[in-house]
Amino acid sequence: MKMESLKELFVEELQDLYSAETQITKALPKMAKAATSPALKDAFESHLEETREQIKRLDQIFESLGENSKGKTCEGMKGLLKEGDELMKEDADPEVMDAGLIAAAQRVEHYEMAGYGTVRTYAELLGEDDAVSLLETTLKEEKAADSKLSKVANKINVQANKAA
Repeated sequence: MKMESLKELFVEELQDLYSAETQITKALPKMAKAATSPALKDAFESHLEETREQIKRLDQIFESLGENSKGKTCEGMKGLLKEGDELMKEDADPEVMDAGLIAAAQRVEHYEMAGYGTVRTYAELLGEDDAVSLLETTLKEEKAADSKLSKVANKINVQANKAA
């Protein structure tokens, strides 16, 4: 099917984000379990709750647009999460594993920030003011999660450097 409008692209991008967020809700508990740092475990667990709220916001947007949230699998997120899964199978010192988990999580956050920034701009252009507000809230949460991971990384990366 030919995509003929920004609104069609907007919906497709929202479906992609919905798929990404759904995948993340399955990955975060595994990442929290693999983490040894209490601060990192907490960051993953609190972001899981935020992610569930982000999915609810996306549901609100789909409902207001009269569109279905299901449509496609986010292959980009699938790949990022696969890399994280592969990391968790490695035999690594705990601090090194935690540093790797942070790196994997920050790749995910940056992917999400790019996606949410884009759809927020589309929503602005399309006059979807309620969607703009909901997407901006999520974008701020993603930036805050990335910042929290950076703060945790400052300590863990130093510890990982001293390992072995």
